Amino acid sequence: MSGSTASLIEVRALSCVRGSARLFSGLDLILGAGELMHVAGANGSGKTSLLRILCGLSEPASGEVRWRGAPAASVRDDWRSGLLYLGHRNAVKDDFTPLENLRASAAIAGDTTPGDVLLRALVDIGLGARLDVPARSLSQGQRRRVALARLLADTRSALWILDEPFTALDTGAVAVLSRAMAAHLARGGAIVYTTHQPVDINAARRQTLNLDDFS
Repeated sequence: MSGSTASLIEVRALSCVRGSARLFSGLDLILGAGELMHVAGANGSGKTSLLRILCGLSEPASGEVRWRGAPAASVRDDWRSGLLYLGHRNAVKDDFTPLENLRASAAIAGDTTPGDVLLRALVDIGLGARLDVPARSLSQGQRRRVALARLLADTRSALWILDEPFTALDTGAVAVLSRAMAAHLARGGAIVYTTHQPVDINAARRQTLNLDDFS
């Protein structure tokens, strides 16, 4: 696919190898502002590996990642600061309260989001009654909500990369998250995500990338 000055992130001729197995090859994609991309494929097709490559946590076997039209490696600081990645692991510290965890995540990312915005995100995601307890006391679903509150508080990242964000959530939290994703798209952000759950997300522009087509 040809490049585009309007693209946020683009990959060209990407391939991924894990051990002796080639997960996918010859992969091209372009994602622009306001666009939602669902990455699909069978278990083991490389969905998580692709998401980690898109945010610079893993290296491809071959091919190139570009950020806003430039080779991502040459604008690494802009690339990393322009995205928010949420993986399988919640990255929640047991000894911290939900608010302390959110403040720590923001500080690591260099984010200066005010404390009242972080607090509102936790309340909106359904943790208003659990703000002052250590994370070790939370259920798995509640710990996932702590991680997801980062999304509700985020207004600076252009791209969200989300690996199975709806896992361990009840229907209420799924609805809150889907609305947050739609709001991010509406203000010009983009999202790449994986999910095994059918969730309706309001998006004016969307595409599906099936990695089974590149195996």
